[in-house]
Formats: sequence, structure tokens, C-alpha cells
Amino acid sequence: MRTLVLGLGNPIVQDDAVGIRLACDLHARLGDRPGVEWCPDCPSGGLDLVERLAGYDRVVVLDAIRTRGGRPGDVYRFSAADLRETRHLSNVHDANFATALELGRRLGLALPRDEEIHVFAVEIQANETFGEALSDSVAAAYPFFVEKIGAAVAEML
Repeated sequence: MRTLVLGLGNPIVQDDAVGIRLACDLHARLGDRPGVEWCPDCPSGGLDLVERLAGYDRVVVLDAIRTRGGRPGDVYRFSAADLRETRHLSNVHDANFATALELGRRLGLALPRDEEIHVFAVEIQANETFGEALSDSVAAAYPFFVEKIGAAVAEML
């Protein structure tokens, strides 16, 4: 099974870089494995991201998230089957991940099944502040992310 592990985010926007950092640290921790490709710095999303997934059987996405009522440091795990499609799409730049996947499939791209796209999202605090350091709350929880998410990813691989 061909697997792609992606770290998403912006490396110069504080907590938004957590997915990129996790991908780098998990790759260093878990090492190279047959059939697994690591893409620790894949900052694009939407339709650009879907092109990157083509040809893989399974994808692991590491990313940041901000939810209403979420606490920095919470970790969420879900699959692409749990995502909702964009409503009232006015242009392709508005396409969220679910919509981009559906469009990619309709265009004939060989994409993994939704159940084989595993998303690990870390609740963050600072996603509008430029800087290379994580916020204090996310930095304090970071070793927990590496352990918890690392164990789940290792089990999958």
C-alpha cells in the first residue's frame, strides 16, 4: 500500500506550522519505511493538495485547526469521510478539502478512498501571528502530540 504522510501549514505563522513540525519530527522518529513517502512541508490546500494525493492508497494529514470552543492542545482524529462539502462555492479558491476530493475524483484522479485519508488536527491558538515559534500553550503540549499522534501513525504504517 502506497502511503503519503503530509505536514500542512505555513512555517512562518506561529501555530499554523504545527503540522509541518509534526511531519518532520515523526519522520525522524519513525524513519523511512517501504511504500511510505513523507512530505513534511506541503503548504498548499484545496485543488493543489488533491493533485499531490493522486496515486496513493492511503494518506495521513497532519494539520492545525481552530474550532469554536476548542482548547489549544486538543488533538482530533477523523477521516475524509467525516468532512462536509463546501456550500455556495463561488470560485475554486473557496474549495475545502472535501469539495476538492470530490472534484478530483470526478476529473478521474486516482485518489485514496475517504476512509483511507486520515487527518490528525491539533487545536491551536495563534494562526494570525507571524513567527517561527509556537505559542506557549501549543509548545507546552507539543511533546504530547508527538507521542500520541506518533503512536497512531506508527500503527498505521
